[in-house]
Amino acid sequence: MRFTNKLSLNYLRGDFFGGITAAIVALPLALAFGVSSGAGASAGLYGAIFVGFFAALLGGTPSQISGPTGPMTVVMTSVFTALIAQNPGSDGIAMAFTVVILGGAFQILFGLLRLGKYITLMPYTVISGFMSGIGVIIILLQIGPFLGHAGAGGIIESLSRVPEFLAEPNFAAIGLATLTLVIVFGSPSKLNRIIPAPLLALVVCTILSVVLLPEANIDRIGEIPRGLPSLTLPVFNLNQIQSMLGYGLMLATLGSIDSLLTSLVADNITRTQHNSDQELIGQGIGNIMSGLFGGLPGAGATMRTVVNVNAGGKTGVSGIIHAFILLVVLLWAAPLTAPIPNAVLAGILIKVGIDIIDWGFLKRAHKLSLKAAGLMYLVLLLTVFVDLIVAVAIGVFMANLLTIERLSKIQIESIKATTRPDDSINLSHEEKRLLEEAKGSILMLSLGGPMSFGSAKAISQRMSIVKNYEVLILDLVDVPYVGITAALAIENMVKDACEKEHEVFIVGGNAMVKNRLRRLGILQLLLPRNRVSNRLEALQQALSVIKGYPFDLEKNGSLATESPSDLNGSPDHLKVTFEESESEIR
Repeated sequence: MRFTNKLSLNYLRGDFFGGITAAIVALPLALAFGVSSGAGASAGLYGAIFVGFFAALLGGTPSQISGPTGPMTVVMTSVFTALIAQNPGSDGIAMAFTVVILGGAFQILFGLLRLGKYITLMPYTVISGFMSGIGVIIILLQIGPFLGHAGAGGIIESLSRVPEFLAEPNFAAIGLATLTLVIVFGSPSKLNRIIPAPLLALVVCTILSVVLLPEANIDRIGEIPRGLPSLTLPVFNLNQIQSMLGYGLMLATLGSIDSLLTSLVADNITRTQHNSDQELIGQGIGNIMSGLFGGLPGAGATMRTVVNVNAGGKTGVSGIIHAFILLVVLLWAAPLTAPIPNAVLAGILIKVGIDIIDWGFLKRAHKLSLKAAGLMYLVLLLTVFVDLIVAVAIGVFMANLLTIERLSKIQIESIKATTRPDDSINLSHEEKRLLEEAKGSILMLSLGGPMSFGSAKAISQRMSIVKNYEVLILDLVDVPYVGITAALAIENMVKDACEKEHEVFIVGGNAMVKNRLRRLGILQLLLPRNRVSNRLEALQQALSVIKGYPFDLEKNGSLATESPSDLNGSPDHLKVTFEESESEIR
């Protein structure tokens, strides 16, 4: 694993323009996310600088731009609300930023454990419902600022205060917020390529508010601290360490999902391949540094990454340039942010929330599957009204149950039981002849596809009919995998047949299947001649058993002419010891 991103000066011109463009897009969003979180505009800017720089320097996605995002801000809002309420004053704020540090540490751990490839292995229905829920949360939290009031601390509070907001609307703020929405939604694409719509709305609406509404009672950002932020040492409260670790894990999980999904988008655009584990380590270091200096947690930002790539950004240099430009704004242009109205930021965030909602899937989900649509809406509602991690956990659990149910049905359908030739099992002419000659005395149980615990029940159900037949043939030729539960079901079936003195033949099975059956002792229950490689041989031997004649393999599958009484008076010579069986298996 390398320790830096793919940095190169070969694409300096493209990286330079990509970094500048990404910074222009990031500036208004960083300020808006900072204000929305409750930590202040400066915290959003710090987060964009630190996460943006270190993720670009040490991450695993060359063209990715990182910084505060909607999902991360939503979680951080909950963190600030909960910890500051329980610990009023500076301790609560310090503990909130300690959670950011913990989130970064968890991300580094994820990367070191090489969990990157697993984090994005989530059903799309869960991801869609979760991201749409995040979008709804962002929109609902901006109702107050849009109407000219202070933002609420949570969804329930925001919704409960809507009558209060509507009773005393601030028309100046509403006008500015509405104009912001008009600009961000209606800005022509050609103009948008020159100056991003969020920045255009920020500049135009701020100037109008200063020139035309100087005396209006409008909430504004206020001047953010100029210069570099001071170091904020971690603060722990042993009574709340469990909740802090929980919030940290939540940030880490969400930030990892957010970043790696953006990495996939970057891969699709640039036709490259990111390093998931390295990306998690870079994001984790960025979040630790952001938390140490009072910044918001961040992740890979899809819109900023796409803008960067389209402007020519190819390597991590573009992300570093983007961070340095924001640092320049912080050091020398911070006073210019003071008059920005919160209503304008609310309008920008509402556009962000609307863009996050997965409208395409929302419109089509019910056409694809009612269960999938129901799961997506469940995750959406849980995300908005309960908890983000609870929503993802329940969503993944239910999605897995639905998947297991579908796979189990497929596996059950692949288990074919027959006593006479029919269309359920594809048999050769000779196999059909032998099965017909057996006159229902042979039960052929054909298994197909991977046999997991979902198919165990169907296998077990066949046990009740084994007693009606003299010979059981288990066909495992088309089985690539047998799970433990399914293997135990096969063991029970074989043991039951043996106890009832039925002959059992096992046909085929790859090395993995045979090894699993051997480890459970299933193969040792049978004589070597009862473990054959094809159905035809199994049917020939089974028919010889039914007719009372031994099967002579040396005579090309023919029945021996000797009668059983000629074979030393007893069939005991067919038995082998356990040790002999084992040696032949090996």
